[in-house]
Amino acid sequence: MSVKVLPLWINGQHTKSRSTRVADIFNPATGEVIRQVPLASTADVERAIAAAKAAFPGWRDTTPLRRSRILSKFKELLETHRAELAQLASEEHGKTLEDAAGSVQRGIEVVEFAIGAPHLLKGEHAENVGRGVDCHSLLQPVGVCAGITPFNFPAMVPMWMFPVSIACGNTFILKPSEKVPSCSLRMGELLKEAGLPDGVFNVVPGDKLAVDTLLAHPDVRAISFVGSTPIAKYIYETAAHHGKRVQALGGAKNHAIVMPDAELDFTADAIMGAAYGSAGERCMAISTVVAVGGVADVIVAKLKQRAEKLVVGPGNKKGVDMGPVISSAHRDKIVGYIDSGVAQGANLVTDGRGVKVAGHEKGFFVGPTLFDKVTTEMTIYTEEIFGPVLIVLRVKTLDEAITMVNNNPYANGTAIFTSSGAVARRFENEIEVGMVGINVPVPVPMAFFSFGGWKSSLFGDLHMHGMEGVYFYTRTKAITTRWPEVAERSSSTLNMPTLG
Repeated sequence: MSVKVLPLWINGQHTKSRSTRVADIFNPATGEVIRQVPLASTADVERAIAAAKAAFPGWRDTTPLRRSRILSKFKELLETHRAELAQLASEEHGKTLEDAAGSVQRGIEVVEFAIGAPHLLKGEHAENVGRGVDCHSLLQPVGVCAGITPFNFPAMVPMWMFPVSIACGNTFILKPSEKVPSCSLRMGELLKEAGLPDGVFNVVPGDKLAVDTLLAHPDVRAISFVGSTPIAKYIYETAAHHGKRVQALGGAKNHAIVMPDAELDFTADAIMGAAYGSAGERCMAISTVVAVGGVADVIVAKLKQRAEKLVVGPGNKKGVDMGPVISSAHRDKIVGYIDSGVAQGANLVTDGRGVKVAGHEKGFFVGPTLFDKVTTEMTIYTEEIFGPVLIVLRVKTLDEAITMVNNNPYANGTAIFTSSGAVARRFENEIEVGMVGINVPVPVPMAFFSFGGWKSSLFGDLHMHGMEGVYFYTRTKAITTRWPEVAERSSSTLNMPTLG
């Protein structure tokens, strides 16, 4: 039985790829191929770059207010089609419909932030910086920008990038994961319906060939990326070598510190969603619990009780808590990590291997898995698993917990559960992590703050969305102005000018 081959989205229209290569798109809950996507060729990507370059002057010169009105219409269309986008995300990724809808909403909030372009793009002004001299700054677009996005958030992560870039006056090329391209293509259609000029937004699903074309092409001025740390490092080094500005967000090993004074039922419930939501396929998932003092036995028992009650099944079925993982290969990789944890001596409290879902025997399912008494030398601690595997380590003091987190090479997100304001304040000041939650397990900031980690979780200087996103997608120009009187015009000097 043949399946539909998706188009590309170039210059405001569906475009047939010139590539001879295609990738299968699976429904992870059934294991079936539901459609195919072309893997964009170099020629395809170059067509998208040419369209974006041609559209840039007109879009750059469009006033921020007019850009804002188009994004406002786009936001309305996203809200109208939220269920459709959630269905596409659930179908291709496997996450539950409720989880998918929540992620679409978080993307919409970035669009809502970007609608403020007329305010966000205001520069600074200082009068009389010298005698008769004023100075002001402009925030101007950088040109053609590109985004390379992962499979785990088919709508949200692209919306971390392109709305802010477009609001700033840039044109954009999105290279979504070939595993989940449908949301990106649908958003291209909605942007056109909202009135976005052709060429301002383009979508070219593909693999490394498409990525490398974007990284090397001289007309692409900025690259945004979210994915694993090894690829983030490659993206950063390659794009920077070609003279581009880069923000490349990498992997994570997010720790939740549980203090003895924490409200443990609340804490256990919070950790459940943070560890097993989206089958653990989140860069902000809590994958590591650090139990401080005598709290370990109690919190492990509560986590076990809750994990074993979670319902695993297809994401579109009511009552399901956790869907499948993205692919059979990733399922097997996760199972391999569980095997290694057992072999290295961790205590397997809840085993998610071998889960079968009636009627979906070919689906890519791994059940909630819980390890206790893990050490920092074990592979399940040192590597990012990106699946529904939660590990518990035990320490005696808060000092040990902070040292453990700060010694980890990843520094995306972390959380602490405590009833002590003094402990929380110390934690937020001393912890070397980009995003911190206090009794909040997944501290993803709202769109008007910036999202990004530290250390090996970020390559580049600026985070995504919020004002750091605006600064990434603009260049600052400083203008110094003097209107001299006639008597002053003949004066000249070879000395370094001073204005005071």
